[in-house]
Amino acid sequence: MNAKVEVESSSGLDTVKLLVALMLLATGIFGFYYFEEESVLFRVLGLLAVAGVAVAVALQSNPGRRTWIFAVDARTEVRKVVWPTRQETWQTTLVVFGMVLLMALILWAVDLGLMKAVQAITGQGS
Repeated sequence: MNAKVEVESSSGLDTVKLLVALMLLATGIFGFYYFEEESVLFRVLGLLAVAGVAVAVALQSNPGRRTWIFAVDARTEVRKVVWPTRQETWQTTLVVFGMVLLMALILWAVDLGLMKAVQAITGQGS
């Protein structure tokens, strides 16, 4: 088997891009709390704008592009899933509830039996 493994190392520029994105995000969060006397609407809009710029900067790096490709591939795989119908979901839910109730009764009976056995051995409760 001849498998070629691609090894992509992140360059120094990628590290700088990620650090800039992190600093932008930290600055946005700091600004959100620093300008607490301003309207919450403006602070949230500002934080969202800074976060959007930080994401745009991070996506320019190699790890950012790989993360984006992973997210797109994951979305594609989720679309391939065959989801159960409403009836199948209800039936499965009822079976699970029934089994939980059955196991609760069994464990209650075992616990009661062990409690009675311990009381009989130790002479308590008489």
